[in-house]
Amino acid sequence: MEEEVRIDKWLWAVRIYKTRSMATSEIQKGRVTINGIAPKPSRIVKPGEIITVRKPPVTYTYRVKGLLHNRVSAKIAKEYVDDLTPPEEIQKFYQQRLQTNLRREKGSGRPTKKERRQIEKLIR
Repeated sequence: MEEEVRIDKWLWAVRIYKTRSMATSEIQKGRVTINGIAPKPSRIVKPGEIITVRKPPVTYTYRVKGLLHNRVSAKIAKEYVDDLTPPEEIQKFYQQRLQTNLRREKGSGRPTKKERRQIEKLIR
């Protein structure tokens, strides 16, 4: 463990983002704030700071409990971050997920077996 860790590296190490470059990109887009201020990817993070991450439509809130230099397993990562995200924000994620599944219109995507046979008749 190190005394100083960059925000992009910490977000990647505690598994908030899949890659460090993804974390850097999101910070540069302004989707990550530390105590309400938009940082640069090289900003040093300190224990006790509140980090807000916007992954539309949800805004996640985390408190830094400890500093990590390398990526660790999800079980160990939980010890270094405190999730302060309100349940209403998490609910937004599940609502959007349900809506996208219900939007599929008949005829979009792969044709059914019946539709495929009709297409083959037209072609022949």
